[in-house]
Amino acid sequence: MKLQELEKELSDKLNLNLFSASDKSLNGVQVGDLEQEITKIALLVDASMEGFKQAKKIGANLIIVHHGFFWGSPLAIKGTHYHRVKFLIENNIALYAAHLPLDAHLELGNNAGIAKLLDLKDIEPFGQYRGNLIGIKGKLKNQITLNEVKNRIVGQGEPAYIIPGGKPKISTIAIISGGAPHSVNEAIAENIDLFITGDISHEVYHTCIEEKINMISAGHYATEIHGVKQVGEWIKSTFDIDSIFIDIPTGA
Repeated sequence: MKLQELEKELSDKLNLNLFSASDKSLNGVQVGDLEQEITKIALLVDASMEGFKQAKKIGANLIIVHHGFFWGSPLAIKGTHYHRVKFLIENNIALYAAHLPLDAHLELGNNAGIAKLLDLKDIEPFGQYRGNLIGIKGKLKNQITLNEVKNRIVGQGEPAYIIPGGKPKISTIAIISGGAPHSVNEAIAENIDLFITGDISHEVYHTCIEEKINMISAGHYATEIHGVKQVGEWIKSTFDIDSIFIDIPTGA
């Protein structure tokens, strides 16, 4: 399958056009020969030289990332950026990025992946951002504790920042992966029991305590591994192209 064909199929699936006004990311193919036949795909959260080198080792000629190169302004091809682009071109590896569309997608998105770990029901879009809803909300079949939620989404013994401001048993949850701590205010307005995001914010601690809402900041990286993984599974089942997730945690 040629890169231009896969780009169209994936971009249509992820509804990239719906986010053209709200997302600074240059979503879609950022580097690549559109006539190239795609034979193997590497999946990364972040565009990085370490990830590119690992992709080359496994024989991938397309990398799909959540965080790509371009964020709304011209970027001179020099320094680190030059070496990254040069490596991709010299090794005939294409780069495709999907940012907000890969957070928001109700089937393949980062938030959807977290919801699956929690077995959330009655899922609906949530979280306004520049005219788009980029998160989700839903209900648990049975109430569980904050620690049980945390263990399901990051694993037992793994770090996460918890603000236990609300009910000890959780029924309703809102999720926005990555960096959305201040969207807890929208969860408060909707009387949600628990808000889950990636990043920590000092400013929201007292708000959570005083408004009686729970919040888990599970890590930017940890909350954004799900989208690319699910995209890889969809591509495999739809087009029979193998993909491998390359895990490069940032600790943030």
